[in-house]
Amino acid sequence: MISGDTALEEVTWNLDDLFEGDTSDPNAAVTELLDEAEKSSEKFAAEYEGKVAELDGPGLIVAMTKLADISDRAGRALNYAHLRFAADTADPANGALLQMGSERATRIQTTLLFFDLEWAELENEKAEELLATPGLGFCEHHLRNERRYRDHLLSAPEERIATEMSVTGAGAWSRLFDELTSAIRVDLPGDGEPVSLDVALAGLQDPDRESRKATAEAVTASLEPGLRTRAYVFNTLLQDKATRDRLRKYPHWLATRNLSNEASDESVQALIEAVKGRYDLPRSWYRTKAKLLEVDRLADYDRMAAIATDKVTIGWREGREIVQSAFDSLSPRAGEVVGRFFEDRWIDAPPAPDKRGGAFSASTVPSVHPYVMLNYTDQRRDVLTLAHELGHGLHQALAAKQGIFHQDTPLTVAETASVFAEELVFGRLLAAENDPASRLGLLAESVEGQIATIFRQIAMNQFEDRVHTSRRNEGELSVERFGELWSETQEELLGDAVEVTDGYRSWWSYVPHFIGSPGYVYAYAYGQLLALSVYRLYEERGDEIVPGYLDMLAAGGSRSPEQLGAMVGVDLSDPSFWDNGLDLVAGQIEAAQAAADEVIAAREGN
Repeated sequence: MISGDTALEEVTWNLDDLFEGDTSDPNAAVTELLDEAEKSSEKFAAEYEGKVAELDGPGLIVAMTKLADISDRAGRALNYAHLRFAADTADPANGALLQMGSERATRIQTTLLFFDLEWAELENEKAEELLATPGLGFCEHHLRNERRYRDHLLSAPEERIATEMSVTGAGAWSRLFDELTSAIRVDLPGDGEPVSLDVALAGLQDPDRESRKATAEAVTASLEPGLRTRAYVFNTLLQDKATRDRLRKYPHWLATRNLSNEASDESVQALIEAVKGRYDLPRSWYRTKAKLLEVDRLADYDRMAAIATDKVTIGWREGREIVQSAFDSLSPRAGEVVGRFFEDRWIDAPPAPDKRGGAFSASTVPSVHPYVMLNYTDQRRDVLTLAHELGHGLHQALAAKQGIFHQDTPLTVAETASVFAEELVFGRLLAAENDPASRLGLLAESVEGQIATIFRQIAMNQFEDRVHTSRRNEGELSVERFGELWSETQEELLGDAVEVTDGYRSWWSYVPHFIGSPGYVYAYAYGQLLALSVYRLYEERGDEIVPGYLDMLAAGGSRSPEQLGAMVGVDLSDPSFWDNGLDLVAGQIEAAQAAADEVIAAREGN
């Protein structure tokens, strides 16, 4: 049961859990944690530098245990700074704390850098002997993965310089981009005060086309003043990555992301080509939507328009009850974990003027718990976002027992629990709708979510591919060139089904993944198709797969994506896997189109 009637504005997180002892002065607590971590890292270096090759199995266990403790202390401090900054990016004190934490965490990382380098230099036979040591399971997969970077490591002095410079290099530019985009305000027609970008973008779901068009024009106008600055930030980071890739001998711009995702270049390219080969699916849906909206052709600002004429809103308390009930139905274990997010203040939900846009779940460190950030605006879509982020939170909380080396999974698997949770909640929302038009609206939202997560993310991957390639071949890119590449890759996705307006050419400029996580976006499509396959098994077999599914989540990153998939009966090595997943999406689109045909027929009959 839900206790109390918490108002949305009261749903703010309590970050004190990241500290031990006195929390009256959080800045002092952050400094104390970093002091402890730095002191321990220096002691560790004095004990182990130059001696990793001499370690035996038990000695390696001791060393990795010490590294885990250092990572925990530094991780708690840095997560506090990141989360406080995310809640209020405009407060200079938050920015200063984050910068101080990043600089000191980098110093710690630099001090410990020798260990990964010396570990990677070991001969394979010696490394395998050590990896077979009983009791090393808490870090074995991590250590194996570290050795995959052997061909891309620089010398120890070069690695230290690269690590030290990252704080004032890519990290600083990424932070600047976050601050610039968080400060964007949109003057919506008819509204009094300017609103944040996230709040404005929610207006694109408005059933009224003139309102959507006005919202899109207002967003475009709000992006214009800082466009050249954000383009310069992007240009700088593109060149920074090109330089690092060249020095580390990565064959192409996406190689380092594929390596960190434990995915081969071939499998990622197969995913991209499979999705591009089915671009006809979103186009088909958009043509149907044009009929529903009674327009000849959609414009880009029409894509997320609500189909139902009544604007469905779901307040915080009702949304919370829906989501909690869905997790309870999956299993008592899942419901209990999710309940703690609500009861123990692990969530920050209300939108705020200087709060970071979007939503996320931060795993923090295994000794604490995850935190979820939302910008909840009472839209029905926000309920699915709440479910999505709590799916991440469930995954992270269950995997905490794996420890700091194995809690997090590669990005390609990280979306499994979140998408699964969305599907659970979607089913409940659909079952609660009796009105045919509202049911169609919900089906349309689901289909458009699939399109956004699979097809749009691959189109954004193609934008990244051309931007990175063009920056390396042509030099610094103009604002117009960015817009050209963005429009080009969007038009390839949308074909003649959707008009890409001139104003839309600048909308690449607020996407944080391009800046802070190059190459990230294809993992959404990968994870979505994987999660849909798992959810299909759940629909077919019910509770039979739940124990294996929860075990998969609890395994965290202790196994490869292929091994994790096998735990729930999914074969990621099968070349036809992507097509099977896309067939599921095609079936959902067909169901939505059938519902649309009924509504159109009824409308025309009247």
